[in-house]
Amino acid sequence: MSTTPGSQTESSTTPAPCLDPARPFGAHLTMRWWVPVLLTVVVVAATYALQVLLLGAAALLEVGLLGKDPADTSLTPLTYLAKDLSIILLAPLALLVLVKMARVSWRSALRGTGDFRWRRLGAYLGVFAVLMVAVNLALQLIHPSPLSLFAVTGTTVALLALVLLTTPFQAAAEEIVFRGVLTASYASWVRSARPAVIVGIIGSSTLFTVLHTSADLWMIVNYLGLGVSCALMALLGRGLEAPIAFHVMNNVFAMGIGALFAAGGGIGQERGAGSGGPYLLLFLLAEAVAVLIVWHTEKRRPRAQS
Repeated sequence: MSTTPGSQTESSTTPAPCLDPARPFGAHLTMRWWVPVLLTVVVVAATYALQVLLLGAAALLEVGLLGKDPADTSLTPLTYLAKDLSIILLAPLALLVLVKMARVSWRSALRGTGDFRWRRLGAYLGVFAVLMVAVNLALQLIHPSPLSLFAVTGTTVALLALVLLTTPFQAAAEEIVFRGVLTASYASWVRSARPAVIVGIIGSSTLFTVLHTSADLWMIVNYLGLGVSCALMALLGRGLEAPIAFHVMNNVFAMGIGALFAAGGGIGQERGAGSGGPYLLLFLLAEAVAVLIVWHTEKRRPRAQS
């Protein structure tokens, strides 16, 4: 076979594409082996640094100016805002490292091909809102919150406002960081697509669970289930629309109910041993149902719309 001069040299020196839209979402990016390590270090370090900085500043203000008991670890409006901001800021940081080090567009962390589908996000938000209503009604039958803790005060109203205003961005940021950036980065260590997806999901879901720092086995299983189910939704939908919608509804309902049943004070955030229980299996069931909903919805879409 004849070749034109220089053609062999050109093909051998041309780098492989960093984005392969033919591969499953979550295994669609290629990058140098050390980039996932760097991303992990940045995410872990930034998680703790931002929480220490923002939550520490909020706690100092509350203890020093408002007289809050230093032993009170509940989330008041100020500490709740600081918590959400510390997570929200992770997303642009992780995307910046991904863009600079892996040399891909930040949009590739949101969707495998094409633009982010806002209408699809809205549709999933509606479906998962209904699912969360059903789950939390069932929860009240299995593990009811004491009515004596129900109260609406100025603190409650402020917390509910923050739940609606900042929690959706907090949940979306976690999906961008863990399912959008880290899943694909860990998957890049494996060449074959299916094993790559498995490695990516296990790696990102494990780190997601560890960073939630719970000592309760039931809560650990719940966080791991949330991570895996959201990763599967991203895989099935070839983007983050469905997992963002589910994570948003999950967190909004959890924190909203937590604010309403906090005796008019801050939201408790107990994660020690014994803080969870078998009732959390209900949320694992909800996550499995959500995956099935996404699978059924996405398989009916024309390939051109996927």
